[in-house]
Amino acid sequence: MKKSGFIALVILGLIGCTGDEKTAEKPLPNVLFIAIDDLNDWVGALGGHPQIHTPNIDRLAARGVLFANAHTQATLCNPSRVSILTGYRPSSTGIYNLLPHFRDVEKTRDAVTLPQYFQQHGYKTLSNGKVFHTLGDTDVKRVDFEEWGPIGGGTAGHPPQKLVPATHMGNHPLIDWGVYPAEDDSVRNDFKVASWAEERLAALAQNEDGKPFFMAVGFWLPHVPLFATQKWFDLYPMEAGIQLPPAPDNEREDVPDFAWYLHWYLPEVRLSWLKENGQWENFVRSYMATISFTDAQVGRVLDALEAEGLADNTIVVLWSDHGFHLGEKGITGKNTLWERSTRVPLIFAGPGIPQGNVVARPAELLDIYPTLVDWVGLPFKEGLEGVSLKPQLLDPTADRERPAITTHNPGNNSVRSERWRYIRYANGAEELYDHQLDPHEHVNLAQNPEFRAVKDELRGWIREKDEPHAPGSGHRNLEQVDGVWHWEGNPIVWEELVK
Repeated sequence: MKKSGFIALVILGLIGCTGDEKTAEKPLPNVLFIAIDDLNDWVGALGGHPQIHTPNIDRLAARGVLFANAHTQATLCNPSRVSILTGYRPSSTGIYNLLPHFRDVEKTRDAVTLPQYFQQHGYKTLSNGKVFHTLGDTDVKRVDFEEWGPIGGGTAGHPPQKLVPATHMGNHPLIDWGVYPAEDDSVRNDFKVASWAEERLAALAQNEDGKPFFMAVGFWLPHVPLFATQKWFDLYPMEAGIQLPPAPDNEREDVPDFAWYLHWYLPEVRLSWLKENGQWENFVRSYMATISFTDAQVGRVLDALEAEGLADNTIVVLWSDHGFHLGEKGITGKNTLWERSTRVPLIFAGPGIPQGNVVARPAELLDIYPTLVDWVGLPFKEGLEGVSLKPQLLDPTADRERPAITTHNPGNNSVRSERWRYIRYANGAEELYDHQLDPHEHVNLAQNPEFRAVKDELRGWIREKDEPHAPGSGHRNLEQVDGVWHWEGNPIVWEELVK
């Protein structure tokens, strides 16, 4: 062979190698971001309730990593979702309540949210269902996704009349539960959200522009009203017995009175009302039925991801914005700093993520933003207050220095480590629970001098002063005015407490 021919072959070989290397570069993974509202740990993989049926969430956990000690930063929809999507704590933004919209707050007005950051780095972004608490009423507030689906949340209607008797905390129309009078699930908004996801995944699979996608899918249930069609109730027949959550009559005897201030007067009923009206089993059954319905919608989306050949290059993250009480501590709903209200499902699955691992280290929903950025390989995002969970994704025993912190109105904070929960209220009252011996938080150890060192260590994670309420705050806001505690603008009068 002539020398010139040999050189030409070498050059062609080098060019070929360079091309092969470029071809071998893996494309950025897609992200499927699944939000569920008001889902506590009543998921099969978490063991929160022995009778629950959640086969689809369970199979997602089996093919990924389940964070079994994950906690929200706020036990209310708006502040929780703002925290997750902006990467800031409520105690940093002053957003603790259902109002204001985060784009109306100076700290977060120009925040680059999680989907925006992915869009800035080449992703197509789209969303449907309840992802943010509200969609925002102006174009300026709706900049987080390129494509917004037609449904922003809600359940798509109520029966002609309430299914349960008039409730004692204002008889709010959302405080209702039972069998929805329809045979076909397709009339429900969450079903429509899953259908939208199926259609968009099919279209994205045919996309030839090479752009990865960030798709957010938000499900409303098991948020009230707890309506589901009969077939989901059939999973939990009354004649078989519905296991009720542990809620002993004396459960609040060692709890500070100030704890009542965090849920002073809400639409959600107290356990006393459920018992007096014979509705406790029906309420629990309705919550379980709506969970199973939502699990089925999650399954439809996961099936579509696989059917379209997208599963192998899509990171799936599933989370709930906060937990939900079903009688524990004498109440229903959220708005507390206890385990039932703060603990949530958090699952990551997809390419490179180990399968079947369970992490006992504490995790925060605040960590989702930096974790996705880190795992996908986008540039580091400055200013985020969470930390990447990548070490625990790779090794469930990897160290994590910080605990999980939940805040509900300024000055009320809970610190959850692997073993302990410490609560400090705005008036200085305290609670301490040992989850190794007392997983249901029935024995408050805060006044036991034996645990002073534990309290001191956990208290050290609470900042000296939380940001005050942002301007325009409203709905479920607790604040002190001239030395008097006010709930939603009205002075709290202890004698008017509804138990």
